[in-house]
Amino acid sequence: MAKHDGIIVGLDIGTTKICCIVGERKEGGIDIIGIGTHPSKGLRKGVVVNIDSTVHAIRKAVEEAELMAGCEITSVYAGIAGSHIQGFNSHGIVAVKDKEVGEADLARVIDAAKAVPMPLDREVLHVLPQEYIIDEQDGVREPLGMSGVRLEARVHIVTGSVTSAQNIVKCCNRTGLHVEDIVLEQLASSYAVLSEDEKELGVAIVDIGGGTTDIAILADGAIVQTSVLSLGGNHLTNDIAVGLRTPMAEAERIKQKYGCAMTRMIGADEVIEVPSVGGRQPRVLSRQILGEIIEPRVEEIFSLVRRELQASGYAELLASGVVITGGTTTMEGMQDLAEEVLGMPVRSGLPQDVGGLVDVVRSPKFSTAVGLVLYGANSQSEGLVRATSGDGRFKTVKSRMREWLGEIF
Repeated sequence: MAKHDGIIVGLDIGTTKICCIVGERKEGGIDIIGIGTHPSKGLRKGVVVNIDSTVHAIRKAVEEAELMAGCEITSVYAGIAGSHIQGFNSHGIVAVKDKEVGEADLARVIDAAKAVPMPLDREVLHVLPQEYIIDEQDGVREPLGMSGVRLEARVHIVTGSVTSAQNIVKCCNRTGLHVEDIVLEQLASSYAVLSEDEKELGVAIVDIGGGTTDIAILADGAIVQTSVLSLGGNHLTNDIAVGLRTPMAEAERIKQKYGCAMTRMIGADEVIEVPSVGGRQPRVLSRQILGEIIEPRVEEIFSLVRRELQASGYAELLASGVVITGGTTTMEGMQDLAEEVLGMPVRSGLPQDVGGLVDVVRSPKFSTAVGLVLYGANSQSEGLVRATSGDGRFKTVKSRMREWLGEIF
């Protein structure tokens, strides 16, 4: 298979599935040309717990995507999630050299903003600029070339466990893939499902995956808050398996085929066949019993989301409401229950702004993987690709030293 220029690959390493999506740059934007998925058994709550199983699943998903796209995949943008993820806002101030904001000034103010005490077991994954302030003039988005003597930056810093990030890189490296960047999953999803108007007005994205529920709040076009809940679709599957006394695989199938988040939406005469454990005869049960098992857990997830939104202090500023995405949100009744619990407008988020295999990826379960491709395209066009390997870090340090020496001499 040939290598192609302009190919960008997103690898969503999820608790339930590994999803690999191949995008190709075109004049009008990004075309999706390949998709590969494989069940994931090596992760728990978004964190790698079995490297061999994860490597096997990544290899299978990548091979399937390569076959469909007709190209060789060598590098990927990988997603990261889990309860170890933490986000906080920070602020940096520097003096502007030459009275005009240049690239070096921007780099220095970002460095000043992220100069916060950090435990040895944590690393910075993202520094997301919210706004720049030049000589007390706030609300500046693009400060390059502007005149001033003092430059401030307000940023949102996302940190994660060093070992969790290293394990993701290790799994990818073992399959012969180079990791271009590790990307926060809800940040990636926001690239795929949110419109510019929503980001400006204020919106919360809630990505309900298999092991975690990832939340990001955006206002004035920038991320202002991120958080992760250790609850997801797998908890629903587990509840169904225990409540209906059926194997986990059957519980997952029943959830996907018959699941409904609101019991009152289910007809009284609807029935489902439930396989039993240990070779016993299958039973026929009312579908309402299934709804009564699912509804309290989904309600709990959205109650915790509401608590996070209120604790952030931005709940009143979400003029665009909430966008729910992720594989679990495909269940009937999710949107209605979310609106009821959260008390604000809710819509289902589907990947937008891509061409090619649009019909295949137009599902909430592909939001993160498509978002990783769009994030990669955006990073490459802005020249902001951060290296995550040790070799990449060395190159980054070398280029930074060259800049310093250039400033001195």
